[in-house]
Amino acid sequence: MRTLAHFFKAATLFSLLGWAVLFGFPLWPEQGRTLTLTVAVGLLCALYVYLVFLGRHHDEPGSRVRGHFFSLDGVIRLFQSPRVVLAGWVHYLAFDLMVGLYIVSDAPAHNLPHLWLLPALFLTLMFGPAGLLLYALMRALLG
Repeated sequence: MRTLAHFFKAATLFSLLGWAVLFGFPLWPEQGRTLTLTVAVGLLCALYVYLVFLGRHHDEPGSRVRGHFFSLDGVIRLFQSPRVVLAGWVHYLAFDLMVGLYIVSDAPAHNLPHLWLLPALFLTLMFGPAGLLLYALMRALLG
């Protein structure tokens, strides 16, 4: 469990560093996006793959992850494992960061200033799809 806690801290740090680049470096567009994609997102994806496909030795001895994606009850049973919860967290971090990267990359084509993106980026960081929805509305109404 201690190793999973270290993985959690590292994943959250990589994600926040990526978000710092997206929030704070609008004048560094291409390099910032490349850095975010290759370092932060790449490391998160690598950790996710490790946890899902190679990380079973981090489960409690004798325990087995049981569950499936075909019902709410099956998903609840899957998330009783700390390793699976961490993999789900890393999944959120990676995908939300990719959505933030999409927003920052797409906005210039629609003449949306970086300052206007900050609320959508914050919502994406905190609530994923809500931020993407706000950006889509901004793009439709203002872009």
